[in-house]
Amino acid sequence: MTPERRERLLSVLNKRQSGLTVVLENVQDPHNISAVMRTCDAVGIQEIYVLNNKIPKHKKWGAKSSSSAARWLTIHQFSDVDECVAALRQKYEKIYTTHLSSDAVGLYEIDFTGSVALVFGNEHGGVSDEIRALADGNFIIPQVGIIQSLNISVACAVSIYEALRQRTLAGLYNQKNLPPEQYDSLLEQWGFFGEDLP
Repeated sequence: MTPERRERLLSVLNKRQSGLTVVLENVQDPHNISAVMRTCDAVGIQEIYVLNNKIPKHKKWGAKSSSSAARWLTIHQFSDVDECVAALRQKYEKIYTTHLSSDAVGLYEIDFTGSVALVFGNEHGGVSDEIRALADGNFIIPQVGIIQSLNISVACAVSIYEALRQRTLAGLYNQKNLPPEQYDSLLEQWGFFGEDLP
């Protein structure tokens, strides 16, 4: 590995955020998933969770949308809701779902400086009742238009860029966030991807 490449990888790893993740529940369009992956990489999210308990497991993501983002992320796939939520509870203090309900809070009311998992549901039905019952709360993205909904990849981007804003102000991007073992493992893994850094 050249010194320049190592420096680039280290600069990315130093900003990866262990306390923030995205969960995609039964999202059908692989291009939506890939677009989410690309945004997750952009804001320093390392791990994402894909839950497919009502649709077949995805074999691949839409490569054009992701610009190969999937290779730089740690993707956990589940087909069981309880197993997925149990895995999230081991790493994240709060789980929030995107759902318009009487108890939903606005996106800007969420404290993203803690350890947070955000769940986004599928393109047609949104987040399931099952997941909402297991979450710590619901949030909505403020909107003033007629439609009152956003494409899932757009909704995710808006949400996690608010997380980036808050975490930047809190200085969380100025310090290593990943556990040392994971940090070292990713550096070694990424070093094997060749010289084709985007």
